[in-house]
Amino acid sequence: MEIYLPIAEIAVNMLMLLGMGAAVGFLSGMFGVGGGFLLTPLLIFSGIPPAVAVATQTGQIVASSVSGALAHWRRKSIDVTLGVILIAGGLIGAALGIVLFRVLQGIGQLDLIISLLYVFFLGGVGSLMLLESGRALFRRRMGRPVASRRPGQHTWLHRLPVKMRFKRSKLYISVLPVAGLGALTGLLVAIMGVGGGFIMVPAMIYLLRVPTNVVIGTSLFQIIFVTAFAAVLHAVSTQSIDSVLALILMIGGVMGAQFGVQAGVKLRGEQLRLLLALLVLAVCGRVLYGLVATPEDFYVLTTMSGHAE
Repeated sequence: MEIYLPIAEIAVNMLMLLGMGAAVGFLSGMFGVGGGFLLTPLLIFSGIPPAVAVATQTGQIVASSVSGALAHWRRKSIDVTLGVILIAGGLIGAALGIVLFRVLQGIGQLDLIISLLYVFFLGGVGSLMLLESGRALFRRRMGRPVASRRPGQHTWLHRLPVKMRFKRSKLYISVLPVAGLGALTGLLVAIMGVGGGFIMVPAMIYLLRVPTNVVIGTSLFQIIFVTAFAAVLHAVSTQSIDSVLALILMIGGVMGAQFGVQAGVKLRGEQLRLLLALLVLAVCGRVLYGLVATPEDFYVLTTMSGHAE
């Protein structure tokens, strides 16, 4: 069933879009990621202009994240205090990201920068997660204890000022790295069209030492507010949001998120991290291939908004 997207200015299969939204919603509930790192490339591969793909799917991320976060709220696996600090930093990062987005769009380098950022962040994060989760699974299979954070274990973060206690996560650390992580995530949300979970989840686990069972729900909680803020800024500033596309993706995302939460509960923390790492690396490989492969058309005329002629 073909449907015309007014802002993207192309006709696409509606069932395909629903399937994309459902798949990304499933991953959102399962891994605590917004799913934009997967959905944005999928939309671009489907012929959606990059500027429209980045701006539009922020709405889908909000919908699927709300659905997943509600399920985690019922399980009491959200650290609200930690989430609020992440949101504060994220709002600042998103505002700066929108400014940078418009600058890159104006000079015609937005598509290239988006692809390079995907390769850099997805490749780096995916590789680190794959190594760590692989070691953890190997130790478990060999009957050795899986390394975990011990009470009182300190890192360099504990030497930073402005400390705050996060009861749900059982942490007493500085709010500076927490807010900084939120700001970085907000920046990526605005420029790359991602929820930031693929950065947020491993950073909270390995850098902040937040327990895995709290990470997913807290990540989804902050994604809701930061991504919604970025969506509003895109709608006002870049006018790149296709409401028809956003609605279809939202419907699929809400349905998929609930199934993802149920699936995620049945897996161990290291199994979740391994699956997420493999998925991140797969998307990275596809984006990298698109950068180095010989294009079918050597010359493509585009408008200033990024639409191909």
